[in-house]
Amino acid sequence: MHPLLIVLGPTGSGKSDLAQHLAPEFHGELVSCDSVQVYRRFDIGAAKTPAHLVDSVDPDGLFTAGEYATRAREALHEIAARGAVPIVVGGTGFYLRALLHGLSPSPIRDNALRLRLIARQQRRPGSLHRILRRLDPRTAGRIHPNDMNKTLRALEICLLAQQPASKLFQNKGESLAGFRIIKAGLNPPRDALYARLDQRFLHMVEAGLLEEVRNILASGVSPGAKPFESLGYKQALAVVLGQMSLEQAIASAQMETRRYAKRQMTWFRREPAVTWFQGFGDCPDVRQHVLEYVRRQVFEFVRRSFEAPLNG
Repeated sequence: MHPLLIVLGPTGSGKSDLAQHLAPEFHGELVSCDSVQVYRRFDIGAAKTPAHLVDSVDPDGLFTAGEYATRAREALHEIAARGAVPIVVGGTGFYLRALLHGLSPSPIRDNALRLRLIARQQRRPGSLHRILRRLDPRTAGRIHPNDMNKTLRALEICLLAQQPASKLFQNKGESLAGFRIIKAGLNPPRDALYARLDQRFLHMVEAGLLEEVRNILASGVSPGAKPFESLGYKQALAVVLGQMSLEQAIASAQMETRRYAKRQMTWFRREPAVTWFQGFGDCPDVRQHVLEYVRRQVFEFVRRSFEAPLNG
């Protein structure tokens, strides 16, 4: 058994700041749990910080939650073998679930089927989510009708597996073993979080987000590449392609980021054994409280580790 610290929370809550603050205290190494940070060249909009798995996938490559779990588990064991403490940080809840609890085998992507489904969605907007509700109401209830990526994948699984995705995923994969998991969650006041998120896209634009997108496209990366579907990049791409004004992009990014943060908190509240801290990860008081909590957990873990052989 080895300590494993997980820092989770909604986008903009200061997870990376907190994790970087904790790392020197515990000889820690960060492991990203973010579905955009894994892609090379997508830097400004992903708010990258140095961590394992960052910049590990080409922009046009496909990267699944199962692949993330495999690579992240390898990184955790390598870090532990060095005597360091792995610190998983990020807001992609499905990646975290795959890492900790495993995933049941699911059908691989079928490009021909996906193209047919996308064409149907274009002809009849909203039709894919309506079909999903008929085939798998449980999964549809967890996916926002505007979340095309998740709707498409869930419907693809239902059709290929010939059963509801929710039924298929009842069979869990292999859970992570060998670690004593400590989870610290950030839950800042909603109004303060939304105010911070409203400024986020503006700061990205000021930092050169539009120019970064132009450079990515100029390097030959397709506008249909997966990371361009993420918040911030989706709006920046639309501006660069002349499909949206900057003012429209700002309004869209602000609205969708607030909605995303809300969905993240709904997801993370279902995550068991999380100790929640009210505030942002860059707040000195919050940092101190989390630091004291983690110290107590690690101390208790070490104490029990030494007592176990004696009691045996």
